[in-house]
Amino acid sequence: MKNLYEYVGAIHMHSVFSDGSAEANEIALIANEVGLDFISLTDHNTLRALKEGFEKFYGNTFLMVGCEINDKENKNHYLAFGIDEVFSTRLPAKEYVKRIKENGGIGFLAHPLEKRSSMKEHPPYPWIEWDTNDFTGIEIWNHMSEWMENLTEQNKYQSFMHPLRTIISPTKEIFELWDRLSLERKVVGIGGVDAHAHKINLLGFFEVEVFPYKVLFKSIRTHILSTEKIVINSSAETITKTKQIILNALKEGKCFVSNFYQGDAKGFKFEICCNEKVFTMGDKVKLSNDLFLNVVVPEKIATIKIIHNGKEIFSVKDSSAELKVSSEGIYRAEVWNESKGWIFSNHIRVELN
Repeated sequence: MKNLYEYVGAIHMHSVFSDGSAEANEIALIANEVGLDFISLTDHNTLRALKEGFEKFYGNTFLMVGCEINDKENKNHYLAFGIDEVFSTRLPAKEYVKRIKENGGIGFLAHPLEKRSSMKEHPPYPWIEWDTNDFTGIEIWNHMSEWMENLTEQNKYQSFMHPLRTIISPTKEIFELWDRLSLERKVVGIGGVDAHAHKINLLGFFEVEVFPYKVLFKSIRTHILSTEKIVINSSAETITKTKQIILNALKEGKCFVSNFYQGDAKGFKFEICCNEKVFTMGDKVKLSNDLFLNVVVPEKIATIKIIHNGKEIFSVKDSSAELKVSSEGIYRAEVWNESKGWIFSNHIRVELN
């Protein structure tokens, strides 16, 4: 396997083109200030940011434009990328998922098992149309969904004051769903911040921005791996190439999810080695007597867990781990800081043939 370049981004956010509070270019400049390599804008049912030329580099940060599509009941939210047109919300969800795939795009079920009930004005938006296999993957971790699902009358002030501290991990239910779907085919897991940076008026005197983009950019991140290096310049060719590098990595599952608040996960490795060959997330490998699974955690000791076909088979508190692979199936890694989730890999598939 060739050397892999790692790029760190934030996915799922909204600008003034839908229900966010900042211009697309302002959001990208904030991401550049934080040090992200890319962000993915997903305004509701519009590609206006794409049509108006906002998809480009802002400093060292690339702004990729997608959109979040929903059905007429405002359910079945779908993060779509790599498309040039938005499909009608009157279509059934499985139809717009199918059309996006047919048009060369990719997509991810947004907050698919959302159950939040803390605010009547913000009901849950779960995925309920399961009669489709055309989606690329699912959002396994969504900052705003978890924050709202965990909100209680007792913790609301603490949660508003410290929105990053309250995020714990993806739910058991989302892991079960993800692993079950992935046993049948590749289903890529990504993380999303779902940033809006809403502004509210307090006591009628001053306006406060709730969960600024800059804050959420230090939360759930999606890291991509690519054999191709991103070159930063403003040419149309480079912009097209950069977008394709990001889309290819996401489509193939060559990515992992982290919570930056628990530590910088850049440099994390989850691989299966066979003699001198190395296979990483999103890859398939043939079962043999020479397969070893390796995990490397950047710069700290943490709890490393190996999940095989949805069940935990190994756990160690260390900065690295090695395990002989003796069975076919799907393998992924989790890294925890005590009770807080930190890093979640995509699967590597081991096959008999």
